[in-house]
Amino acid sequence: MRHILAFVLILFSAFSVWADDAVIAYVKTVTGEASVTTAGKQVKAEVGTPVMLGSKLKTGPKSSMGVTFKDETMMSLGADSELTVDEYLYAPAQGKLKMGSKLGKGSLNYVSGVIAKLKPDAVTIATPSGSIGVRGTQFLVKVEE
Repeated sequence: MRHILAFVLILFSAFSVWADDAVIAYVKTVTGEASVTTAGKQVKAEVGTPVMLGSKLKTGPKSSMGVTFKDETMMSLGADSELTVDEYLYAPAQGKLKMGSKLGKGSLNYVSGVIAKLKPDAVTIATPSGSIGVRGTQFLVKVEE
């Protein structure tokens, strides 16, 4: 019986580590209505809501949401915004750094984290009309419908 219990604990620990590895960011601030949709499952955004690769972040009218990524990149979405995190790779010891997001509509205030500081050309923000390459530390972009 002890062996089974030990096996279950080890298995549970392994799944916990994998689950944490899948998280690339957390919601840090929310005002109004906001959601995070991952793998087709939409949840109300609250402080501490995890963001995964491929998550779609959405804010409603008169709403905002702030997200902090593993590399300390901070993104703040304004009202009526939609952002998808398409690429995220943060393994600085192996030199693997990449961040790619798409702002479909609304506004985004971006503050660089470690990825942009170590490898600026590894960060891009796509919009319906073009792509932004990050070469500085902070910018604001607005996509109108």
